[in-house]
Amino acid sequence: MATFLYKLGKLAFRRRHFAALIWVALLTLAGVGAASAPTAASSSFSIPGTEAQKAFDLLEKRAPEASADGASARIVFKAPDGEKVTDKANKAEIDKTVAAVKAGSDQVARADSPFVSKTVSKDGSTAYASVSYKVTSMELTDDDRDALEKTTDKARDSGLTVEVGGDALQAMPETGSTEIIGIAVAAVVLVITFGSLIAAGLPLITALIGVGIGVSSITALADALDLGTTTSTLAMMIGLAVGIDYALFIVSRYRGELAEGRDREEAAGRAVGTAGSAVVFAGLTVVIALVGLAVVNIPMLTKMGFAAAGTVVIAVLIALTLIPALLGYAGKRVLPMGEKSKLFGGGKKKAADGETAGEPKQNMGTRWARFVVRRPIAVLLVGIVGLGAAAIPVSKLELGLPDDGAQPTSTTQRKAYDLVSDGFGPGFNGPLMVVGDLEGADDPKAAAGEITKTISKLDDVLTVTQPMFNKEKNTAIISVVPSSKPSGLETEDLVHSIRDSGAQITSDSGAEIMVTGTTAMNIDVSQKLNDALLPYLALVVGLAFLLLIVVFRSILVPLKAALGFLLSVLAALGAVVAVFQWGWLGSLFGVEQTGPIMSMMPIFMVGVVFGLAMDYEVFLVTRMREAYVHGERPGQAIVTGFRHGARVVSAAAVIMIAVFAGFIGSSEQMVKMIGFGLAIAVFFDAFVVRMALVPAVLALLGKKAWWLPKWLDRALPNVDVEGEGLRTAAERDADAAADREPARV
Repeated sequence: MATFLYKLGKLAFRRRHFAALIWVALLTLAGVGAASAPTAASSSFSIPGTEAQKAFDLLEKRAPEASADGASARIVFKAPDGEKVTDKANKAEIDKTVAAVKAGSDQVARADSPFVSKTVSKDGSTAYASVSYKVTSMELTDDDRDALEKTTDKARDSGLTVEVGGDALQAMPETGSTEIIGIAVAAVVLVITFGSLIAAGLPLITALIGVGIGVSSITALADALDLGTTTSTLAMMIGLAVGIDYALFIVSRYRGELAEGRDREEAAGRAVGTAGSAVVFAGLTVVIALVGLAVVNIPMLTKMGFAAAGTVVIAVLIALTLIPALLGYAGKRVLPMGEKSKLFGGGKKKAADGETAGEPKQNMGTRWARFVVRRPIAVLLVGIVGLGAAAIPVSKLELGLPDDGAQPTSTTQRKAYDLVSDGFGPGFNGPLMVVGDLEGADDPKAAAGEITKTISKLDDVLTVTQPMFNKEKNTAIISVVPSSKPSGLETEDLVHSIRDSGAQITSDSGAEIMVTGTTAMNIDVSQKLNDALLPYLALVVGLAFLLLIVVFRSILVPLKAALGFLLSVLAALGAVVAVFQWGWLGSLFGVEQTGPIMSMMPIFMVGVVFGLAMDYEVFLVTRMREAYVHGERPGQAIVTGFRHGARVVSAAAVIMIAVFAGFIGSSEQMVKMIGFGLAIAVFFDAFVVRMALVPAVLALLGKKAWWLPKWLDRALPNVDVEGEGLRTAAERDADAAADREPARV
């Protein structure tokens, strides 16, 4: 592989105009496609294989009006103290408001007065009107939302408290200025690392080109492939991080090759042949982790994974082709001023005091590596204890999917949620929809009555409505209001109790019952994600383990990499629980409302963090193995690997942390949580696991770290990540040149 990439890097360097033109053309094509693509609707959400989805599919077939997935709004009215909503003036104002909402937008399908639908609290203090739209929340225009807000604002002038819940006011998530700050931090780190504005600008420019192509392609295909808005956000997040990192490693290695006296074209070829090999395998681990999300069998999550993986592939290809092309344009400007004079006509730099000419210069990475090699047990214990302490909150992890109760208390959605809870009971914010399939029942009406009677006797049931039948009378819909809140454990137990009672109902009446609705769907999603976590972990870690055996030609190094990853991801999840569930330092990260951790967070972090963690493992340890293969002792190889790689890996980690942390400012709770989780995970993995635990373990293992059974060594392909083939070819060329030189007398 190193030889192929070496030739590719030299080709891109020589044909720089052609390489740059191709990427500019791809960016233009993707941009035009995104600009001309139709506006995508919000992605459909389905969870195949669950009872909630089965019930929804049945309703879509037999009672499509009941399964409509348009936007909805719940307008909650509360009368002033001492008054009731049924008072003449208040009642007139409420009816007037509902009528104005219906007339305010041609997208309103239905708006029911609370006095008609009988949604008035027992004490008469609170009422709510249900509004349904013909289109999804993402398809609603700003004019539609403005009409709803203006109408409710006007109603408040009468003295009524009016708040709006539901998803009708849900707008596109905003990431805020912190995303720009994250990119600015990345730029500063790159300037400090390289000491050259040109060298610092290359990774940023190429990463933005890659993200531009990836996100524009997602936008262009969003309507055709049913991609949600979160898909492009995730692709942007991952694409920026790996795009900057991969380019950083190539540029850094290029400068190192120049420092050894090679000409620019040869240096570009060797940089792509060595660091580019590490980029390819690091990218493969990220792609495996993201594509592996398909194991969960939740289409939305699968699409997010594939889209982000596509952006990673683009980042890898750009690093291998566009970076060497741009290095051809940059010339000597990628070097600091002192290095330019040294390498381009200024002569060799005199050894500093205390240094021997030709001896590698000491740096922070070298000094830290020597410290770890001298005290591996102490470093190992401190690192493991620290990560273990950070992981303790995981034992109290509560999973769920956010509803309006997780919104900040300042929002109208949260205020509406609280008004309904106070006036009617928390269960009214998430009623369960029980669907009765009566096709096998001898007496459908009697069977539906039996279902209602059985459910009303269960614990945690507040109210059960009378069955509503479809036209054919073979399907009944029953609304069940729990006594507890939608995200409560009691509600989850009630869903399971209803489903458990279905067997008895089927045997007695021949009817089959299923529970669906938003609350039941959330419960099923959480369960499906929990069930898929271990198989997904086994698949992703197993495939990456095999890949790393090929890269490092070792058994213990990949095993150590996987165990270190588990420590870092558990510690990161512990931090997420502490901040978003317990509220520790919540105000610092803009967390206004604590609650359960999103159900997809553990499996998502496992996938993304594993791929990113292997990036640093590959980049750092390949330099160690390169030194070991070239004859250095195991301990010295660790120091050499840190001398060449520690500074660059540290810079890459800081950049990735800054990019992920930039998404903490998002208005979307899911994006905020993912940004924080990935940022803290990269911090733990890069600076604790890879920079401390990895060299400590390798120091303790010594030569055993690079042990591989002979039979396996013969069976594995030689991918030559260390670039040994390039060195051998160079030595052959040097020998041939010596043979051609005339003998001197």
